[in-house]
Amino acid sequence: MSIPALSSKLRSNFKIGVFDSGVGGLTVLREMRSQLPYESVVYFGDTARVPYGNRSKQEILRFVREIITWMMQQAVKMVIMACNTSSALVLEEVRSEFPIPILGIILPGARAAVKNGRQIGVISTQATAASNAYRRAVLEIDPTAQVWQVGCQAFVPLIEGDRIHDPCTLAVAKRYVQPLLEKGIDTLVYGCTHYPHLAPVFRHFVPPSITLVDPAKHLAAAAAQELKILRLNRPPTSMAAQPTEFYVSGDPQQFAQVSRQWLGYQPQVKQVSVTALAVIQPTSYRSSD
Repeated sequence: MSIPALSSKLRSNFKIGVFDSGVGGLTVLREMRSQLPYESVVYFGDTARVPYGNRSKQEILRFVREIITWMMQQAVKMVIMACNTSSALVLEEVRSEFPIPILGIILPGARAAVKNGRQIGVISTQATAASNAYRRAVLEIDPTAQVWQVGCQAFVPLIEGDRIHDPCTLAVAKRYVQPLLEKGIDTLVYGCTHYPHLAPVFRHFVPPSITLVDPAKHLAAAAAQELKILRLNRPPTSMAAQPTEFYVSGDPQQFAQVSRQWLGYQPQVKQVSVTALAVIQPTSYRSSD
């Protein structure tokens, strides 16, 4: 699919849109705030429809189209898909439909993994694992690498339910990751943006010799480079760090409470309902299907 020409209306003082199915994308947001503090960011969590990992490709494509269309109404200059499942399944489709830079998380994660090792394990949602997106990306970079993927269906509900320190979560994590350890992996990729929240759990049983790769860090770096190339980066001269706007499709208060432990503060969160997303007309932004 060809990528449409970027809109001439994009400006450096526009915002960056970051979205995920829930709180997982806060790991990407945290890196964006660290690496691009002078940029304004709009974060959207599709908490009314979380998790994405057991959704069909067509459902996810519809969700992502709705979210990007809404984000363009918020005057964004770039969209960050802080969601491995949507990046794996629909990135190319939406790139071909919207006249705005759209970055996914798979390729930055794969590049970082190959730099660290050749025996690579990937933990992800079922949909990402079934797509083989990480395997393909890694092997395109280094055909000699070995890649093993495990779909971890229970992780997102446990994280969204604020059950990270529940003994059940440790047991589930061991069940998912142990087969990868038995393969002799030297690198473990967080193939879902929720999973860095489980770092305290993994420290209990993953040997320190295994490198844990968080693609969020590398996605933020790729975003900074892309903005600079496109001359859409906001210059830091005489500017204070910019605030972040938070929106969710589900319960704003619940999101604010759960996200506090990772943000270090309780954000002000607004709701954009699924119904409101569905009625936004995308025809002025997108080519026909």
